[in-house]
Amino acid sequence: MRDLKRFPVVKIDEEQEKHIEDEVVVEEPLEIRVNGESVSVTMRTPGGDFDLAVGLLWTEGHIHSYDEIGTMAYCPDEKYPDLKNVVDVRLVDAGRKLEPSRRTWANSSCGLCGKTTIEAIHQACKPITSGLTAAYNVLCALPSRLRQAQINFDRTGGIHAVALFDREGALLLLREDIGRHNAVDKVLGAALAGRLSLGDAIMMVSGRLGFEIAQKAVIGGIPIVASISAPSSLAIELANDFQMTTIGFLRAGTMNIYTHPGRIRTA
Repeated sequence: MRDLKRFPVVKIDEEQEKHIEDEVVVEEPLEIRVNGESVSVTMRTPGGDFDLAVGLLWTEGHIHSYDEIGTMAYCPDEKYPDLKNVVDVRLVDAGRKLEPSRRTWANSSCGLCGKTTIEAIHQACKPITSGLTAAYNVLCALPSRLRQAQINFDRTGGIHAVALFDREGALLLLREDIGRHNAVDKVLGAALAGRLSLGDAIMMVSGRLGFEIAQKAVIGGIPIVASISAPSSLAIELANDFQMTTIGFLRAGTMNIYTHPGRIRTA
């Protein structure tokens, strides 16, 4: 498997040494090109590369619909023909000039409050008006369902997962990656390609809920986002502005609802 590698290690357990092999998550660069032009290089776990490319192009503002994509293919490397670390996305409108990336907006912000980035998101996105609600007991079951579906976590302990569930807690999509943001892009890219209605979905993340993850969820129009860990202040403020429900510390039957709690049914 390209997403895992085995390495010899010395394991010390109760002062006993054992020579074993340990499975480790693979981390490799992926260059994403649009019409032959490089737009991004990200470190990721191989697998779901086309989903990652679509999701990143969407959440970075380069595309707004899957219909804008014509073809996707790996670009072969003459020196390393077995590696698949470059994806070229060909747009239907091959002559269209790419829109500025949201990373460009972030780089041009004041650096202290991200004001330029937030203003740009307000211009590009609309408040989430989905009427989706979720029951408390459904949400409490999501961490274990996420964990059970994480194929590579049990083997490595070093990979994040992001999943989409419906209002009854049924798993719709799950993607894993060494990077939290990549896992979000992979699952959003797969949802966009599959024409999944994100306005009816709950997103569950295995790590912290920071601003960039909240931003990607807002772009996707996801009404409820939950994390087993903590959110950041900027993520909470963004979610509040865009009427997105955010939940942190969802574990062992407890949760903190930080924004728009009306979507959560307790009775």
